Amino acid sequence: MAYNIKDVFYLSTSATIAAATANGGSAQLDLSAYIDPIARGRTKGTGLAIYKMHVGIMDDDKSKVIDDAESGTFAYGLLAGAGFGDIATGGMSASDTAFSMTNSLLVGSGQFYGPKSQVANASNTVSMFNTVLKPSTDVPYVVVRDNVCLVYQVADNMVGETILSVRLECAQITLDQATLNQLLRTQTV
Repeated sequence: MAYNIKDVFYLSTSATIAAATANGGSAQLDLSAYIDPIARGRTKGTGLAIYKMHVGIMDDDKSKVIDDAESGTFAYGLLAGAGFGDIATGGMSASDTAFSMTNSLLVGSGQFYGPKSQVANASNTVSMFNTVLKPSTDVPYVVVRDNVCLVYQVADNMVGETILSVRLECAQITLDQATLNQLLRTQTV
């Protein structure tokens, strides 16, 4: 299926990153209404193609930008089929490979550096927001599991409560049995 206005729709989720709390958390987005990994007779299985992943990071007020006194940093990623559920900040610690390019479940990822962290760690980054991986309109990430999880790992505790959100441009696509089997094998936790 082509990336076009007729087929593409939006899905979104968000996670609240608590202030002054170490480790990470997650927000799960249920995709079961869009995916059917079982081919029956002439009916083919369906997956969810994610073409674009837009990321927003804002103050907990939702109408304010990140405060310039923010010194916190974190990494985040959208993981296919992780099944972690909704976990508050501090409730989990993402593995060292969660946001790695070698993780076949990784749909997209990035890093956030609070404005004040850049002063203290000037060699880390030149911007607050660093996109590491994102899907493309030419080769989308096709999810065949019933969920995606927005996972984050706090590196330096956030000064203020922060909202991390994603908006996905996606479409349901039909999959032949060989492609479906390949995706099912690679999208296992």
